[in-house]
Amino acid sequence: MAETAAPKVAPDERLVRVGPLAGLLTRPDIGAFLGAVAVFFAFGYFARSVNWIGDPGIAAGWTDQAAQYGIVAVPVALLMIGGEFDLSAGVMIGSSGLLLGYLTTFKHMNVWPAMVLVLVFGLVIGLINGLTVVRTRLPSFIVTLATFFVLQGVNAAGTLKLTGQTAIQDIDTARGFNSARRIFAGDLTHYGFKVKVLWWIGITLTGAWLLAKTRFGNWIYSAGGEPNAARNVGVPVARTKIALFMMTSTIASLMGIIEALELRSMQAKEGIGLEFIFIICAVVGGCLLTGGFGSVIGTLFGAAMLGMVQLGIIDAQWDSNWTFTFQGGILFAAVMLNTLIRSRAQKAR
Repeated sequence: MAETAAPKVAPDERLVRVGPLAGLLTRPDIGAFLGAVAVFFAFGYFARSVNWIGDPGIAAGWTDQAAQYGIVAVPVALLMIGGEFDLSAGVMIGSSGLLLGYLTTFKHMNVWPAMVLVLVFGLVIGLINGLTVVRTRLPSFIVTLATFFVLQGVNAAGTLKLTGQTAIQDIDTARGFNSARRIFAGDLTHYGFKVKVLWWIGITLTGAWLLAKTRFGNWIYSAGGEPNAARNVGVPVARTKIALFMMTSTIASLMGIIEALELRSMQAKEGIGLEFIFIICAVVGGCLLTGGFGSVIGTLFGAAMLGMVQLGIIDAQWDSNWTFTFQGGILFAAVMLNTLIRSRAQKAR
């Protein structure tokens, strides 16, 4: 019996075939990676007198600065992908460090249980922010801005009332300080690399795994992209956003602990202004201000880029006042590039 060859199936013209290079250019983190590489080699040239590329001490300096930004920028990025903002993340660093100082120097608590209470404080502030946004439907920008001002006032007035000055000193006299400092704020090598760089990398990898490999990650994208459609298919949008606010405040509290242990004291104004740096790291890393799109790995490169700018301007012996100009320029370029990448990604679907 003669066999009849099966007819060839014509390719579906609705399916867009994307090559490896084109696919790479649709990733939200590619712009941040290329930008970080460009900034690194640019300062390698302009700061060549201090051996910017080859000196491990230089690398220790900018990675330390980048870790300060990047640790909190990770949950801020997740929150932005989920469609919300937290402008209280910066001041939470100061509030948490001051609370640790108060518990250890005025209440004479061991550092370890005091750190647990500080992290619980972060959870509570995040819960308040999240519940307020979800229940009132007020913009998170307004809600967390109010939290920012409340905490800023409490930090300044409370510290002044307790100490007669705007800082809490002598945190290093508390029991358990040395062991806690080794784990959270110690040195890794004699070149000056800090333990908090490992915390930065660890939190980044955890955030990337959470976003890419878990159901919660899908909920984050859905809550930020199409919240109404997400609710219709059973995504717990409200709980997802509340969890993201709690995560952001808690990681900010962790950063406050790290700073207090590293500095052995805490200023009332510590962390103020960093909330915008965290957002810049996230935007540079590929997060859209409208939510539903972004990358945690890109946020790592964004933090690295800003850390290099912060230290590179000094090492290149430029006027440090140009730092803000560079940050603004990087933000503008990142928004334009992210819009282009988002457009290419949509066309490639």
